[in-house]
Amino acid sequence: MKARNPQLNRHGELIHLLSTEGLPRDILLHILDTAQQFVGVNAREVKKVPLLRGKSVFNLFFENSTRTRTTFEIAATRLSADVFNLDIARSSTAKGETLLDTIANLSAMAADIFVVRHSESGAPYLIAQHVAPHVHVINAGDGRHAHPTQGLLDAYTIRHYKGDFTRLSVAIVGDVLHSRVARSDIHALTTLGCPDVRVVGPRTLVPADLAQLGVRVCHDLQEGIRDCDVVIALRLQNERMSGALLPSSQEYFKSFGLTPERLQWAKPDAIVMHPGPVNRGVEIDSAVVDGPRSVVLPQVTFGIAVRMAVMGIIAGNEA
Repeated sequence: MKARNPQLNRHGELIHLLSTEGLPRDILLHILDTAQQFVGVNAREVKKVPLLRGKSVFNLFFENSTRTRTTFEIAATRLSADVFNLDIARSSTAKGETLLDTIANLSAMAADIFVVRHSESGAPYLIAQHVAPHVHVINAGDGRHAHPTQGLLDAYTIRHYKGDFTRLSVAIVGDVLHSRVARSDIHALTTLGCPDVRVVGPRTLVPADLAQLGVRVCHDLQEGIRDCDVVIALRLQNERMSGALLPSSQEYFKSFGLTPERLQWAKPDAIVMHPGPVNRGVEIDSAVVDGPRSVVLPQVTFGIAVRMAVMGIIAGNEA
């Protein structure tokens, strides 16, 4: 008997968002379609809807983040939720309390949604297993494992600019080895029907087993982005690297940095994406970041709508 996906209830409805892996295509599309409805809220004079009025959203960021935490906070506020940002550096976990004890105590404060970023892969899954049936967990990034809302906002951005996934070539370039975003992008894009997903980077930064996920592995930038519709540049995650995986960031840029000249290998109307924060002159040239093909800033805007959609959907479903 196949085990039930811990993200879904017995009716197949989304109750936690832990990974894009294993989520059915119809649920991914439901999130993207719902986000499309929320994009317009950002343009209103009063940027609020009452969907989560009376609900409490706790942002638990055990790893540093500005962009992700802020967009979750904005998204929850625009849904009229009460939002609580915990200072983890001064929290009880820093004093020796276990993760689950911390969650139990916060649950006693009537939490409805936990947004969790953690350096340990699997931490949001552990929390989801131990919360009450009415409490929902959203993974805001765990170790090298997953960053599902980033994967979803990337998918939303691609659909916004390119339409039908089933005709697209997408290249993910950079430090795939340490990237939870790359994994979430791959699972989302392949499930949504993208026929050509490529991962591009030096051999030391691209896991050998990625081909098992249905992607094409390239170690040459020209081959990897040739005739692509979408190029997603990834940050070199030096904080997660151990050992000499690269000679230097300058050497990386010489071989894999996105420049206007190299971008000509992609299709003339190709878009360039980046999950941020951007390291200019390392994985991408400033002329590309600020150029006409870049959709880096719209990604951030769409991210608010996608996170609104996720919270709105899971809050409406019972375990």
